[in-house]
Amino acid sequence: MSDTPSQTAGPVAVATHLPDPHLPDANWADAYEIKTSRSFADMRSLAQQTIGTMPRWAKGLLWLRNIVVAPFGLKPDGLQDAAPQSGCIGIFPILHETDTQIVLGLDDRHLDFRIVVDRHQTAGTNRIRATTLVQRHNTFGRCYITLITPFHQLIVRSVLSNAL
Repeated sequence: MSDTPSQTAGPVAVATHLPDPHLPDANWADAYEIKTSRSFADMRSLAQQTIGTMPRWAKGLLWLRNIVVAPFGLKPDGLQDAAPQSGCIGIFPILHETDTQIVLGLDDRHLDFRIVVDRHQTAGTNRIRATTLVQRHNTFGRCYITLITPFHQLIVRSVLSNAL
């Protein structure tokens, strides 16, 4: 895969590199990137306009996921884990934020994950990359990622398209 997207209107898959400092023991990753002329005041507003604006069908899938995983003791979302001073983007706690990057994520029994959103600005263009990092802890975590990957890919492409 290329490290830079072509001049397409929608998000494209790009190469990922492990290990990553945001989740050094990650053993699964993917990344999508989009170019847009739209500007954002800061990383929190960029993340809110993309990751924080899941389509209704994706929210329905998350609702179904929460019902299915409840008997296994998995966390339904990250709202209860968010530090009051940092907050959340959608259901994902903010773990770290700079002028060009925001990191969301949480840790659970079956896996830990991070969503890293980077912004590179050049001459009226924003290149936005969303990288998902996952550290699978056990067989359930590996099975879980295998089952949700197709839905994850659709959701990431959909929310990144909100940056256009």
